[in-house]
Amino acid sequence: MSCWFEGPLAAFDTETTGIDVEQDRIVSAALVVQSSSGAVPRIYRWLVNPGVPIPEEAIAVHGLTQDHLNREGRWPAPVMEEVARALAAQAAAGTPLVVMNAPFDLTLLDRELRRHRAKSLADYLGCTSMCVLDPRVLDKYLDRYRKGRRTLSDLCEHYGVTLSAAHDAAADAVGALEVVRALCLRFGPRLEELSPAELHARQAVWHAAQARGLQSWFERNGTEEAVDPAWPLRPDLPAAA
Repeated sequence: MSCWFEGPLAAFDTETTGIDVEQDRIVSAALVVQSSSGAVPRIYRWLVNPGVPIPEEAIAVHGLTQDHLNREGRWPAPVMEEVARALAAQAAAGTPLVVMNAPFDLTLLDRELRRHRAKSLADYLGCTSMCVLDPRVLDKYLDRYRKGRRTLSDLCEHYGVTLSAAHDAAADAVGALEVVRALCLRFGPRLEELSPAELHARQAVWHAAQARGLQSWFERNGTEEAVDPAWPLRPDLPAAA
């Protein structure tokens, strides 16, 4: 009898102008939908002209230049609407959504929606709950004592997944989806009794614990960086006084 993680899964990824979810912008996004393990996925891509300069350090990561986005990218408002509706449709269908480092991509999308559509991601979901699977959180919990980095490239190598083009939104989404399938197969006895909704709830707890551990490590090493324990979406910043 097959388990839920061998059935329908979707995956979402973005490429951006930087790593600040409150200020940076999405320049490309992809949604991958796969009906079952091994099936040919359907891939939906969006290219965005964010209307702001693209930093050279961001271009060095994803290769999307200002000229290319000016020529080929669409304005953010309609793109964010389409992306939000596409994710909401997957949630309504009950399809778990794989997002590597979910608080980054989902929070950035939420802020783009607020910026360009005056709506939050929750507004598009309505009464439907999104069920998120984050390979970073899952791997850190299930194999917590393994040494080494846990970037998407590292996880793909560890779980035997081919990553065809790192830092391409569609390729990264496919890679993250396949990592979740491989990870769930490897740790099946610890996961197969959990529904996707139960696993979603547990990841929020696991991520918070992981964030506290990282925060303690930063403090011991004199680093002032703050680690947000929220998952899969960071809360709004408090309004300025």
